Amino acid sequence: MRILSIQSSVSYGHVGNSAAVFPLQRIGHEVMPIYTVMFSNHTGYGEWGGPLLTGDNVRDVVRGIDARGGLDDVQLVLSGYQGGNDIGDAILDAVALVKARNPEAVYACDPVLGSASSGCFVAPEVQSLIRDRVVPAADLITPNQFELGFLTGTDPHTIDETLASVDLIRQNGPQTVLVTSVLRPDRPEGTIEMLAVTPDGAWIVQTPQLPFKANGSGDVTAALFSAQLRGSGDAASALGRTAASVFELLENTLNSGERELQLIESQEAYVSPKHLFEVTQVR
Repeated sequence: MRILSIQSSVSYGHVGNSAAVFPLQRIGHEVMPIYTVMFSNHTGYGEWGGPLLTGDNVRDVVRGIDARGGLDDVQLVLSGYQGGNDIGDAILDAVALVKARNPEAVYACDPVLGSASSGCFVAPEVQSLIRDRVVPAADLITPNQFELGFLTGTDPHTIDETLASVDLIRQNGPQTVLVTSVLRPDRPEGTIEMLAVTPDGAWIVQTPQLPFKANGSGDVTAALFSAQLRGSGDAASALGRTAASVFELLENTLNSGERELQLIESQEAYVSPKHLFEVTQVR
C-alpha cells in the first residue's frame, strides 16, 4: 500500500513522521513522508532547533509527487499535529488532490488537541480548524477520550457515554473513529482501553496501563491502526494488532529506562507482536 504521511519530523527521538514511518515500512508499506517541521527534537524538552515549513512548502512537495504520478495509487493519507491554519489548509488541499487521483483513498487524521492531564494545548485557531474543517473532511479519526469530548462538546467517561460521543462526531463526517486512552471509571485497576467504531459495529480492547507516557506513541497508534484497517477492512483485527504492537513498544521503552520510544529496537512488535489481547464487540 502507498501511504502519504504529512507530519512533523525530528532528528533526535521519535514523534510525527519520525515515529510513524518506520513501523509502516516494517509491515510492508510504501510511505511518502512530507514534513511540516524539521526539528532537532520534540518540543517537550523545552528547547529545540530547526525550521517550521510553510503550507506552500507542503504544497510544493505534493505537486512534485503528483508530477511523477505518485499520487495515483495512494490508498491512505495520514496527518497528525497541525500547528496552524497554513499547514492545515495545505493538508486539506493534499487530501483533495489525492482523492481526485484516487477516489478510493482514505484520509486518516489524528486530531491532536490535548489530553485529560494537560488540557487543550493548541491555539484557539487550531482548535477551530480541526473541529470545523479537518474532522469533517476525514474518513477516519483517532482522538483520545479528552479530544473526543472537546470536539463534540461532551464529557465522556463510561463506555455508553463514549459511544454516544462517537455517534455525534460520526454525524459530522468521519465514519470510522478510534478512541485512544479510554479510561472508564469501572475498568479493572491498572488497565487502559481503546475503542474502535465503524459502520459495522464497535469493539474495545484492554491492555495493562504502563506507568509512563512516551511522546510519539499516539503517532504510532494512529499510523498502525489506519494502515491495518485500510489493508484488511477488519476493525477488530486492526484494533487487536495495533494494541499488541503499541503495548510491546511501550513495554520495551519502559524497560530500557530511556525517555524516547525504542522504535527501532521494537521492530518485530509491528510484524509479530508477543502479546495477544482480547477484542470484544460492544455494539
